[in-house]
Amino acid sequence: MNAVRGLLRPARQETYEKVFGMVYVALMTNLLLALSCAPLLLALAVVRDPLATWPFFAVLSAVCAPALTGAFRCFTLAGEGSTAVFAAFRDGYRRAFGRALAAWLGGTTVVSVLAVDAVIVARTAWGPALVPFFVTAAGLAVAATVAMLVVVAESPSKVRPLIRPCLYLVARRWYLMAPTLAILALAVAVVLVKPLVGVLLALAPLLYAAWATTRYTVLPLLPEP
Repeated sequence: MNAVRGLLRPARQETYEKVFGMVYVALMTNLLLALSCAPLLLALAVVRDPLATWPFFAVLSAVCAPALTGAFRCFTLAGEGSTAVFAAFRDGYRRAFGRALAAWLGGTTVVSVLAVDAVIVARTAWGPALVPFFVTAAGLAVAATVAMLVVVAESPSKVRPLIRPCLYLVARRWYLMAPTLAILALAVAVVLVKPLVGVLLALAPLLYAAWATTRYTVLPLLPEP
């Protein structure tokens, strides 16, 4: 009987405040991400076949880089109990803007080259045997790029010195980064299939899961609290 009463007992006020605070952070982060990535979202809505003009979208996707560092900054401060989403997003966006763009464009270039090479090689007789190599290399490039964005969102580190340690850490903890890449792929798929639902509802929770795992992976590169 006491156990039943314990289950029916109302939650503490602090619990409600924490839950509503996290929901507020997620919704506001989604809104700020949508506003920051508006050029890309508008282009995706207008162009019927994005794959036909993928180089244009590869370059335009760079608007997502500082937006992600802004979202990562929101997640960091939310973990500390802060719900000042706009200030956190603006701080992360502005401080890491140039470094985030450099990391994103570098990663986009590597993935684009690998994709083109994979298409060319796939037409040869021995091409299928090399497909796993290109897929693995592209996944490693994406994981390292996200890792660098996580680091620059919280520290003043430059991008170039982060390349090798980020590659090393994501490769060493591949068992953590593999599901992270799956989560990121799901986030992209949701946004492409259901843009409104994906951006305004699902994006922040998925990005938070990817950020939390990546942050744990690159924890040695982050400044001590």
